[in-house]
Amino acid sequence: MIVVLKKNATEADLHTLSEEIEKRGYQVHLSRGVERTLVGCIGAPEKDKDLLADQFAAFPFVEDVVRILKPYKIVNREFQPERSQIRIGNVVVGGDALVIMAGPCSVESREQLLETAHGAKAAGAHILRGGAFKPSTSPYSFHGLGEEGLKLLAEARAATGLPIITEVMDTRDVELVARYADCLQVGTRNMANFSLLRELGEVRKPVMLKRGMSATLEEWLQAAEYIASRGNYEIILCERGIRTFEPYTRNTFDISAIPACRELSHLPIVADPSHATGKRTLVPAVVKAAIAAGADGVMVEVHSRPERALKDGPQALTLIEFAQLMRDLEPFAAAAGRPLKQGEAETE
Repeated sequence: MIVVLKKNATEADLHTLSEEIEKRGYQVHLSRGVERTLVGCIGAPEKDKDLLADQFAAFPFVEDVVRILKPYKIVNREFQPERSQIRIGNVVVGGDALVIMAGPCSVESREQLLETAHGAKAAGAHILRGGAFKPSTSPYSFHGLGEEGLKLLAEARAATGLPIITEVMDTRDVELVARYADCLQVGTRNMANFSLLRELGEVRKPVMLKRGMSATLEEWLQAAEYIASRGNYEIILCERGIRTFEPYTRNTFDISAIPACRELSHLPIVADPSHATGKRTLVPAVVKAAIAAGADGVMVEVHSRPERALKDGPQALTLIEFAQLMRDLEPFAAAAGRPLKQGEAETE
């Protein structure tokens, strides 16, 4: 449930209420808005909520007590009406500006990564993506360079100034990946890896949570709740397509998930059209559709030589194609009221 404090509530009032909630064995989560401070009481069983609501409403500094019916409480838009802004390095995701994440599916070599990183930066990308640990359906596929790949990503960041986002797959690797990355990515296969989500809730770094390939929106947001419930609110959602009966594309991009998540949650949301379509020819159109639907950014696979890529070459744009896409996006971004350059507009 949410306890809404009056405008004139003091820090002492907030402390008193928090003590009362914790004394009962529940968790306290704060959301400070422009007009009101909201206090989340997390973990109360259904049978106790009516009594608790009456008790909390009796405090003179409490304006209202609202029950959240959805199973995800902290990431719910009711808990925090204002949309969250997540900072990755010097880039804000969820502000007015669109954020473009670009880079190869996998870090394969120093030459490949640096060439791609410099090309992506020159074209206007804000964040460099690249996998050091790669999940794969086949045990015989390329699974990444591990820590050596993380070191190369850090070198690319130093050379270009681009913050880096990379996937973490195992609870045992969280500390290692967090040491190098500016944002940790949870892939579709690990959306329901609850041990990993809990571990990421202990890390004070942004997490990008990809939707599971067969997950409903509620399941996806409950996965985000696992992270938030441990104290890490720095979460970005990523729609990457879901599995349907259609075999032409790699997955089916759920365009409606973007506005739906904006209604249901305050978390920013980005789109991954590369994994959604699996075809580089379809990526530009889906990028534009995602922006029109309200995405806060997109993640696009870019490779200096896709024909030589060890993973997902058919869905990766060449550097020339990515530069053209960035030019083509300018009128779409302008029409959506979302500049492509950070700092060109006031953030929310």
